[in-house]
Amino acid sequence: MSTRDLRAAFAAAAADGRAALVPYLVCGHPDADTTVHLVLEAAAAGADVIELGVPFSDPLADGETIRNATRVALDAGMSVAGCLDVVRRVRAAGATLPIVLMGYVNPLARYGVERFCADAAAAGVDGLIVPDMPLEESGELLAAAGSVELGVTFLVTPVTGGARIAQLAAASTGFLYCVATTGTTGARADVASSTVELLDRVRNLAGDTPFAVGFGVSTPEHVAELAPHADGVIVGSALVALVERDAASLAGRIGELVAATAVVGVR
Repeated sequence: MSTRDLRAAFAAAAADGRAALVPYLVCGHPDADTTVHLVLEAAAAGADVIELGVPFSDPLADGETIRNATRVALDAGMSVAGCLDVVRRVRAAGATLPIVLMGYVNPLARYGVERFCADAAAAGVDGLIVPDMPLEESGELLAAAGSVELGVTFLVTPVTGGARIAQLAAASTGFLYCVATTGTTGARADVASSTVELLDRVRNLAGDTPFAVGFGVSTPEHVAELAPHADGVIVGSALVALVERDAASLAGRIGELVAATAVVGVR
């Protein structure tokens, strides 16, 4: 797998007339075996890219739903090495869709950035999101990831200026992550008008870099509203909560979300 595969997933979805669907799951929630099963179910249900959260004791960008799931995963013994093993098992089971790991700086630094990137690529990871890694401090990560063809994704928010959006898009070797709202992750009732405004600005500034929108995107209606404005839609907390309540229904929900990614009208 490589950066090219990750970007190809967005291109393939666009060729089908829809935005790519990127489900987010906490790796190890409620345990490693279940995570492997859920990733395979998500792939079979039509997910384009999988985002797996690497559990960390202080997930600054995450709201209560993902924090709770992270605690469960950590209590069950999940680690950075354990996440890589989950990816190996998913690949051994035949899944070929791109997998992106979302993790914080501290666990990656403790593992060793260069070693982590090499081991992640060998396990079958295609991209990395490190939400607390500023662009100005990302040189080591970008070099290590680039050497093994791992895409790196940076984040922009509704308050990010135009010049900064263009800079972060150019630096993103995977895709650009558009945070739908200020604050932490978590399901919300409605799509804010500022989210659509952000996506329309990014469309004009991102160049060839694909971009996906996440944070608070939780229903098929949200996905359908956002799909015409983005290259991909990320659904996280709502799926993590669903796993907590009824993991067996995950594939059906992802199928509903994939159906909602159809782009109506011209971008």
